[in-house]
Amino acid sequence: MEKDNIAVGLDIGTTKIVAMIGKKNEYGKLEILGIGKSKSLGVARGVVNNITQTIQSIQQAIIEAENNSGYKIKDVVVGIAGQHIRSIQHTDYISRNNPEEVIGENDIQQLIDQVNKLAMLPGEEIIHVLPQEFKIDGQSEIKEPIGMYGGRLESSFHVVVGQASSIRNVGRCIQSSGIELSGLTLEPLASADAVLSQEEKEAGVALIDIGGGTTDLAIFKDGIIRHTAVIPFGGNVITDDIKEGCSIIEKQAELLKVKFGSAWPGENKDNEIVSIPGLRGREPKEISLKNLSKIIHARVVEIVEQVFAEIKAYGHEDPRKKLIAGIVLTGGGAQLQHIKQLVEYITGMDTRIGYPNEHLAGNSSEEISSPLFATAVGLVMNSIENNSQSAVRMELVNEQPKVVYRTVPTPQVQRYEVEENYVEKVEAFEEEPREVRTKKAASESTETKIRRSFFDRYVDKIKEFLDNAE
Repeated sequence: MEKDNIAVGLDIGTTKIVAMIGKKNEYGKLEILGIGKSKSLGVARGVVNNITQTIQSIQQAIIEAENNSGYKIKDVVVGIAGQHIRSIQHTDYISRNNPEEVIGENDIQQLIDQVNKLAMLPGEEIIHVLPQEFKIDGQSEIKEPIGMYGGRLESSFHVVVGQASSIRNVGRCIQSSGIELSGLTLEPLASADAVLSQEEKEAGVALIDIGGGTTDLAIFKDGIIRHTAVIPFGGNVITDDIKEGCSIIEKQAELLKVKFGSAWPGENKDNEIVSIPGLRGREPKEISLKNLSKIIHARVVEIVEQVFAEIKAYGHEDPRKKLIAGIVLTGGGAQLQHIKQLVEYITGMDTRIGYPNEHLAGNSSEEISSPLFATAVGLVMNSIENNSQSAVRMELVNEQPKVVYRTVPTPQVQRYEVEENYVEKVEAFEEEPREVRTKKAASESTETKIRRSFFDRYVDKIKEFLDNAE
């Protein structure tokens, strides 16, 4: 196996934990090498509430992914979500000492560091700072300020805030599972990378990721992230309503929802009935599919209305902020029958179901291209992108052109120990010409650079905290 960008994404959800191993093939598509799933037992609404159970679930998913792929997983990129996540808009500026020098990455980093010093509520930390438009000496709507002249550099920021303890708990679970935490990515952003096209982000789109315990929202306009929110309701509350409304156990309620559930009651006839086996010799229970759909409909309407309130809070009704591409639904909840029609009815916005198959290799299984795995696919994509960018950066730092992969290999590139029965597949790595890597680095956007550099520092901070806690 060539040592090209192979990476692992770990999606720690409320109902399932997914470990996904992937690499880019020669066509630039994502090839999934292995996938492991386990039932998530220690997570509620995206937040770890039982360390021991979460560690066991993570280890189970990791072992399954290793067995499927033949690789030994050393480190992972983990998605952050949960009801503790919130976002704010903030504008800040710096005055440059020498306006006669062009603006560089150091100036932007200085501005980012200034935003990171904002005072938050007790127990909260800034976990993500995303610049939007820049302004230089009053000239607005600048997307790429590097290389321009100016004395006052100003920018509007999308700042994502979360509970520090919740993020450290995730770090503790990863470390105790015997693997390293190599990166953090906001789950709504990972899902967006997997299912949204650049054209949709430019036109304006709202991504709604309906998970087991939470519903994540990410709004893009003009290619820039504008708003994120996490609503503490998901597929689990629908299952709970079915369980209570039909007086059945949770396992039966989940099966009913997946196999026969619909978000639109008018689609079911009155005489459509499903029979549920009784408990311990009791009579079977007959449940009307129309009543089942009414229960599901009521809860889905509540979730969609809360999401739509966030979309309106962003300012969708303002003609300048209109989301022309409408809504994209993904996550396990997007597989519910007729949910697309219900969302269109409530919001009046064009809606489609988001599948991650656009970025997947053609031979990928139907299961992997399901909305259920959108976040995991996005995490692998982000991990591969970050690894390739860091490898390019290291090449640019060194004066000798061939020190990157052979003499001084980066930890991100050598991510796996190949098991003995796969050793014969190891081949020499053919590196790209120096000028190709230099062009790649030059074309990297400011937002990607800042997102990566900030998360790198934040991961280091979590590792330091965990080491000191031992």
